[in-house]
Amino acid sequence: MTIAQLRPHFTVKVFFDVLVIILLFSAPPLTHAAVFRDSLGRNVTISFVPKRIISLAPSITETIYFLGLGERLVGVTRFSYFPKEARKKPKIGAYTDINIEKVVTLSPDLVIATADGNKREDVEMLEEAGIPVYVVNPRKLHQVLDTIERLGEICGVTDRATHLVNSLRERVTKVIKAVRNRERPLVLLVINMKPLISVNQSTIHHDIIQLAGGRNMTGNQPVTYPRLSMEEVIRKRPDAIIISSMEREGEFERARKEWFRWPTLPAVQSGRVYLIDSDLIDRAAPRIVIGLEEMARLIHPEIKWGIIHEQLPIPIYRD
Repeated sequence: MTIAQLRPHFTVKVFFDVLVIILLFSAPPLTHAAVFRDSLGRNVTISFVPKRIISLAPSITETIYFLGLGERLVGVTRFSYFPKEARKKPKIGAYTDINIEKVVTLSPDLVIATADGNKREDVEMLEEAGIPVYVVNPRKLHQVLDTIERLGEICGVTDRATHLVNSLRERVTKVIKAVRNRERPLVLLVINMKPLISVNQSTIHHDIIQLAGGRNMTGNQPVTYPRLSMEEVIRKRPDAIIISSMEREGEFERARKEWFRWPTLPAVQSGRVYLIDSDLIDRAAPRIVIGLEEMARLIHPEIKWGIIHEQLPIPIYRD
């Protein structure tokens, strides 16, 4: 290898070595030493209550704010726009394309990543820089709630997290009880129109449909996000079609008109073509409970649901 080829490797190594020293000498005193096993099966040592946290996914950002710890966030990924305060935080790239050097220069004492979106090599590079990285990977709603509790424990707010999560579990239980013993309609969840794409049983969306009292039309597909033909949809005859979208009007109306070209579908005949905010069911974060409530309302309109929560209560806790 030539000197020119060695220079970038040497520069990166020196960069990380210097930053490791800075991080070690700037760390708060040891008051919270504990080892936590993350979703990758790694034992992550948290030596003190983290005060400078970087989130590598929008769902994690939302969770940290839900715990009342937004002021501890020193960096977030693009598209971390909920709550609105998160938009002002320094951006460290997209969650699939993290700017490692920027993360390290922000001197975090904890980085929280997701196994489903962040690259394993990014996690390893941050570890080499001496930064604890805790990886989460909730694939079902109960795992989302467990993750919130665990992050609360890691951040030194165990009682707070338990209280908040218990309130969410109560809402989940109400939905489950309401749909129990009800007929389970066949549901087609559309996450993309052209091409037509849905979800299988390995996704959190499938879990939400099941808990909300429906049957996922594409649950048994071998591909996580299966592409569908209209012939297949017509053959399976869904009772409800739910379109997941971030746009509430224009895009939905166009999609709705597209579906009404197929009047033989039970969902079209009964007018059960609906829109759901994708953020409520795509992100493994506290608002997924609202997603469950909304999904149940759409799947079971015959139930008198009363008031459907529009937003989670803002935590009164502050550091």
